[in-house]
Order: sequence, then structure tokens, then C-alpha cells
Amino acid sequence: MEPRPKQNSSDSNSVSQLGGPCAINKRVTKVIGATFALDSRYEILDTLGSGAYGVVVSARDTQTGEMVAIKKIEKAFEHTTYAKRTLRELIILRLLEHENIMRIRTIQLPESRDNFDEIYVVNELLQTDLSSIIKSPQHLSDDHCQFFLYQLLRGMKYMHSAGIIHRDLKPRNLLVNSNCDLKICDFGLARPYIKELKINSTQMTDYVATRWYRAPELLLAFKKYTTALDMWSVGCIFGELLHRKPILPGSDANHQLELIFNLIGTPTESDIMCIPNSRAREKVMRMARRPARAFESIFRTANHNAIDLLKKMLMFNPVKRITIEEALCHPYLAPLHYPEDEPTRESVSLFDFEFERQLLTMKDTKDLIYEEILLYHFQDKRDEYEKAKSEYSRQLHVPGRLIISRREESDEDGEIS
Repeated sequence: MEPRPKQNSSDSNSVSQLGGPCAINKRVTKVIGATFALDSRYEILDTLGSGAYGVVVSARDTQTGEMVAIKKIEKAFEHTTYAKRTLRELIILRLLEHENIMRIRTIQLPESRDNFDEIYVVNELLQTDLSSIIKSPQHLSDDHCQFFLYQLLRGMKYMHSAGIIHRDLKPRNLLVNSNCDLKICDFGLARPYIKELKINSTQMTDYVATRWYRAPELLLAFKKYTTALDMWSVGCIFGELLHRKPILPGSDANHQLELIFNLIGTPTESDIMCIPNSRAREKVMRMARRPARAFESIFRTANHNAIDLLKKMLMFNPVKRITIEEALCHPYLAPLHYPEDEPTRESVSLFDFEFERQLLTMKDTKDLIYEEILLYHFQDKRDEYEKAKSEYSRQLHVPGRLIISRREESDEDGEIS
């Protein structure tokens, strides 16, 4: 017997969606308090998760027989910041086509350009996430740890080559199936770093990256940050795989710093002087000095190559932290490393993120999200998009031409360099 939605499964009924570019039939189902009004081709089977963003369910596509995950983004247009974040995430996921990155299959077409308040994103379905595996009693061999880490780094290599920083890597955002295939998901906090796209701020916000996986440069209010902050998160995840529990479970930002220095030791004087924020620099100088702990005593079952790689990932100074490419070449991953099968791509285009430089109304943002959804449904829209992108690129490289936005919009998330 197939599992059913956990609550109110008897509330399902069929309704007709009228007035859209192509009318579809909907099946309405209540799932843990959320109403799913889905194309009737999808039969909801179970609830996978819920959060501030909405609810995710597993479903069967009755036309193809495939199993999918459907994420309902609720109240997508309550606040401009959240709407822009949704637009950014949808664009990023469309642009990143890689085996180790979650792929959007389609996005349900709304009734009309103006008449929609929720978004249904249909993704490929994986059975669990790395957090659940770590917490389970299932034995994880060194081969398992190698394979999970390799796939994560392989996906990150592609993502960073595209000019995208994830900024919220953690075990829950790494989906896994029974074959141990791993895919990176949840790009809600991801950002593009493009030369022409400057995002300024006086400090980092506390919500960037879940605290336990947050790099020191975020905790110490660096104004500029790089892909190295993702590598710190990878190190925390790798340590958790080896230790079978979080290695830096801080209760607040100050406690997080204490735990970091308890593990890797107090930064050297030269590394402390590299902290650009004077107050943060003085704070670290006032903290009690402590030596690094012996990783061998913490990760007792890990081999020496795993420990060496982990130390290189958890370097305080982001400049000294190992890069994705260097990590893939490390002896620990030698059995899996195959450069010809670790693809990269060109950096994402400013064309796709021009909205970041503009002062948008909610209607503007909603309209852009609608246009993004149309790319999954109409070939003429995809052709129009490719033509506009090509023309934008041509004009951008005309000598002497300046593209001026309505304003350089400040953002609370820091400056990407």
C-alpha cells in the first residue's frame, strides 16, 4: 500500500483551472495544514518536510510514472526581499545543470501573470538527506565518507566555476538516495558573484549560513567574502560525517567562535591582523588563547589522509583555506578523483541577474518570476530568452557603452569579491 498524505487526505477533489495560457485540471489536497492545488497528473503520496518556505511532498507523475518532489512556496509575495530571494533561487537552479545539484523538472504554470500567490516547484526525488544518514545507526565506512565528500566537492566545483556561492551548506541540504548519489539543494541563500554586480554592506547578516556551519569570516563581519566560506561549511560537514555528530554546535555567535578556537586554536597574530573589522579584531585579541586540539583524538576512526584534508578545510584565514580544486586533488580522494569527469562552466551572465541592480516593485518581481516559469512551458519564450541574452551580451561588449541601472541597490548580505 502506498503512503498517503499525513493529514486531511480525504479533502481531495478536482477543480478546473481557467483563464491561464493553457488551462489545466487541478487536484486539491490538504497536507499538514497546507493546501496543494496541483495539476491532476500529480498524485501526492507523502510529506517530506516543512519550514518557513512552505511544504515539500513526494508525488507520482501519473503520466510518466516517475516519482517527484514538489515544493510549495507559500506566501511567496508577502515581502519584496523573500520574493527576490525566490526569483534568484529559481534562476540559479535553472542555470546549474550538474549531476550533483538538484534539478528543477518544471514549475507549475499559474492561472495568469497577476493571479498567483504561491509557487509549485517540481524536482527530482531523492529518498533522504545526509543529516538523517548521519543520525541513523547505519554504519558509515571510510568509502561512504569519501564518496559523499567527493560528490559534494564535484558539485561545488561546478557551482563555483559558474560564479555561485551557496552560503548555506549543511547536511540537511544534501539529498541522498539508496545508491549513495548526492545532490546539493536549497539555494535560497545562494548568490552570484559577478564583476559588474557589486553588493555593498557594512556587515554580514546573522542568517547567512546556518550557525554550526558558518565560516569565521561571517562571524567576524568581514565586508568581503569568497567561495572559501563554502569550503568551511564543507569541512564542518566532513567532520560531522567522520564524528557522526556536529563538531561545532554553537548556541550563539560568540559561543560559535569559542568552539571554533577550541578546535583549531587561537588564530596567529598575522591572521588576526587580517580581520578587517577593527571591533571584531579586538574581540578576538581579547579572547583567551588556546592551542589547537589533536584531530586524531577526536576523529579516532578516521585515516590520516582524512584528518589532513579536514585540517586544511578548517583553516581560520579564508586565504589559507584549501580550495575546491586542491581538495579534489588531495590524496584522500585519489581513488575517486577523475578530472575529465569533473565539469565546469562559464560564469553566469549579468543578463540573468540584472534585477539585482534595480529597484523593483513587488509587481516587477512577480512579473519576473512569472517569466521564469514560462521558460519551462513554451519554446517561443525560451527562444525569446536566448535571443535577448545574446543581444544583451553583444551590447555589453560594445566599446564605450555604459549600462546604468536605476540605482546600485544596497543589500544586507555583504560584498562578494
